[in-house]
Amino acid sequence: AVQKVNGDPWRAEVAIRLDRAPPPPAHFARNGDDDMPGLPTDIDIRIARLEALFETLDPSPFHDRDLDPKAVDYILGWAQEAPSDARFRLRLHMPAAEAARTTAGALQSAFRSNFDYWALSAARERRELFRLGRRYLMIGLTVLAFCIFARRTILQAFGDAPAAVLLAEGLYIVGWVANWKPIETFLYEWWPVTRRLSLYRRLAAAEVEVVGDGTLPEVPAVRAGELSD
Repeated sequence: AVQKVNGDPWRAEVAIRLDRAPPPPAHFARNGDDDMPGLPTDIDIRIARLEALFETLDPSPFHDRDLDPKAVDYILGWAQEAPSDARFRLRLHMPAAEAARTTAGALQSAFRSNFDYWALSAARERRELFRLGRRYLMIGLTVLAFCIFARRTILQAFGDAPAAVLLAEGLYIVGWVANWKPIETFLYEWWPVTRRLSLYRRLAAAEVEVVGDGTLPEVPAVRAGELSD
């Protein structure tokens, strides 16, 4: 699939394609006893100028500069469509004059620096999520224990009186509702953060290839709406 942008704030013609390379031969298939890595997933990026990849207001050298948010969005958008264990290769297509201004190593250092930083941020976010989850769990269990004790006390004191039963069951429900947040945290909320962390780490380890011809490889099929002039 190709997406092409002209005249936007990125100030560069950009086309990005994600190709999933064909699977390796059967005797190279990955399994628990074979650490042969699969072929990388290519993310092709076409730019008119190197500056299109980076924040325009950042005066630092390329390897120290922040990536442009639009470039990051494009890369992440295609990377998220790849399998969860995919390796990546970023292929930067640009005019030969632009390619002569840098090297694949310098650009790889820039990408690694940015995605390593975001991976650290995601790891901190996950640690904080679990820390809050433990706190939520302590509060929830305390509330549940109190509600169970109060429910039992009310039923012992007032028997099967309708008001007593209503209050007792209400306390029981409150006790379990108080544990919904820690249950949600430990069962669901950490998965997206972990997936994002894995994605950042794989992108930080991505190979970078500079293609100094300014052309994008032919694409066999284009989904409707993804290519505009």
